[in-house]
Amino acid sequence: MPASPIRRLVPFAEEAQRRGVRIHHLNIGQPDIESPDTFWNAILEARPRVVAYSHSAGNPSLRKKAAESYSAIGIPIEPDQLLVTTAGSEAIRFAFLTSLNPGDEVIIPEPLYANYLGFAVEAGIRVRPIATRIEDDFALPDVEAFEEAIGPRTRAILLCNPSNPTGTVFTADQLDRLRDVVLRHDLFLIADEVYRDFNYTGRPIRSVLQLDGLERHAVMVDSVSKRFSLCGARIGFLASRNPEILSAALKLAQARLSPPTVEQIGVEGALDTAPDYFDKVRAEYQARRDLLVERLRAMPGVLCPRIDGAFYAMVRLPIDDADSFCRWLLESFRLEGQTVMLAPGTGFYATPGGGKDEVRIAYVLRREDLSAAMDCLERALREYPGRRG
Repeated sequence: MPASPIRRLVPFAEEAQRRGVRIHHLNIGQPDIESPDTFWNAILEARPRVVAYSHSAGNPSLRKKAAESYSAIGIPIEPDQLLVTTAGSEAIRFAFLTSLNPGDEVIIPEPLYANYLGFAVEAGIRVRPIATRIEDDFALPDVEAFEEAIGPRTRAILLCNPSNPTGTVFTADQLDRLRDVVLRHDLFLIADEVYRDFNYTGRPIRSVLQLDGLERHAVMVDSVSKRFSLCGARIGFLASRNPEILSAALKLAQARLSPPTVEQIGVEGALDTAPDYFDKVRAEYQARRDLLVERLRAMPGVLCPRIDGAFYAMVRLPIDDADSFCRWLLESFRLEGQTVMLAPGTGFYATPGGGKDEVRIAYVLRREDLSAAMDCLERALREYPGRRG
């Protein structure tokens, strides 16, 4: 199993905190926006006397409410075409385990969400990466690149849209072309759509479930962690119109008994949250994005691409080694008693050597704290012994 680039530096951060250092955490996508009252009100109103197991596929009432919420945004799905999972992480595991056999391959554009690599190890499958370039704003590669990557053991393509870690949003035309590849080679198209609401393009994001002809090929992964700032609630969804995928996933769901009961009650209430909640959240993150991009592009030697969605930036720094730099920030660097914690880019690549001079930044802090974190990064880049010209 690969170590998480997001969490493996935690012991160094804990030691710095013990020494009184204030750390600006830009390493992990933990939103600081308050969770909606609708979540807590639903739990307080229910107050179950016994916290019992739920249905293995999730509470029927939550599945019905979730299906209605998807249909309301133009993603028609029936309650029996989705499962409630223990967060999006389990939904990705289920997607891998139901659509690929051990030894099969899944194609994923890189840089990619680091935990995909761990989930692939668990499932006994191989990740075949397709390179994207920071100079091209990590745009989705041409169809030819996918065609060249397809081999005899390829069974699926996985996209994260909007992308973690790059913030790239894939267009409807790009998805249509990829759909044609999927149909031509009879593959599954798995889409991680957790960041759908964090979209700054002004254009709607097309879901994989909205692509014509993929009824048996499309698998959607979703979560309430980011949308409602409920990372610790651990509730996600796996949706597909392929009954064989759903039947196999239900067996996996039965093996782990059920998703969290109390949190399901809260999420059912959260799905009634007024739209203006998301309008305010989106506006706040877009303002943070704008601040981050302005500060990064003013730093000599830093390359910051365009960021259209999610709340991450994959950035190239003038450094010799991202892992060493991120550890040095925690062990050796201080600016007025503060430092910044970043995620080394190497962990977001399946290709050896990828991301060696890149870091992922999660802009999940208030703007004043984000600005202070950028002050730390700007000074650190001047003082780092391994700085490159």
